[in-house]
Amino acid sequence: MHKKTLAIVIPCYNEANRLPVKSYKSFLNKARDVSIFFINDGSSDETGHLIHEMVIEFNEQVHLISLKKNKGKGNAVFEGFHFVLNNHDFKKIAFLDADLATSLEECYQLTNYVEGKISLVFGSRILKLDNNIKRKWYRFFFGRLVATAISKSLKLSLYDSQCGCKIFDPSLADKIFVEPFLSKWLFDVEIFFRAIKIYGRKNIKEHIKEVPLNEWVDTPDSRVSPWYFFRLWLDLYKISKKYKN
Repeated sequence: MHKKTLAIVIPCYNEANRLPVKSYKSFLNKARDVSIFFINDGSSDETGHLIHEMVIEFNEQVHLISLKKNKGKGNAVFEGFHFVLNNHDFKKIAFLDADLATSLEECYQLTNYVEGKISLVFGSRILKLDNNIKRKWYRFFFGRLVATAISKSLKLSLYDSQCGCKIFDPSLADKIFVEPFLSKWLFDVEIFFRAIKIYGRKNIKEHIKEVPLNEWVDTPDSRVSPWYFFRLWLDLYKISKKYKN
């Protein structure tokens, strides 16, 4: 049986009003070697219904996994990867934000970097002369503050550890997604800590790659509460304490 190129896990929580269904359908019609696994994270709106309609239209490419209660993005991604790794066989596995701030097309292009020793590739929202990165000024400001703290905690020179586009070689994903994450939103930090543990700090740069995105567009109605900015530091402390012991 032919192994498909890519599985994309999409965590969803009350996305009915902003799920870009046309973009998903357009991509699926072009990329027949890709499957999308939507994780409906206890949504109380019509998210599940919209995804179910896509499942009917693209029954070989679109899958819906429904969680009864909202578990948070980190746990939704974990459940998605756990399902894919245990039930399917793909060359690469990614996760992406439901609003497609990073497009499906660009995610697919980034899979080309996952080769040889490189087993984890992630997008970076670094603003350059030749790309289109649109972030609200306050999100950019707080984002840089958090990113700097995370980089120091990891002791790695990462510009954008929190970008919601990451692609894995299944062999690494199988080791990283072995147990649920501590944090609902800072789980990306745990991913890097686990990768460091697997490869060793001296060798980690040979196995992960940060790639500047061509386009990333901030969408309204963020799923992260503004108050989480204060809780975030406690989460980062707990994560750092766990993985440094």
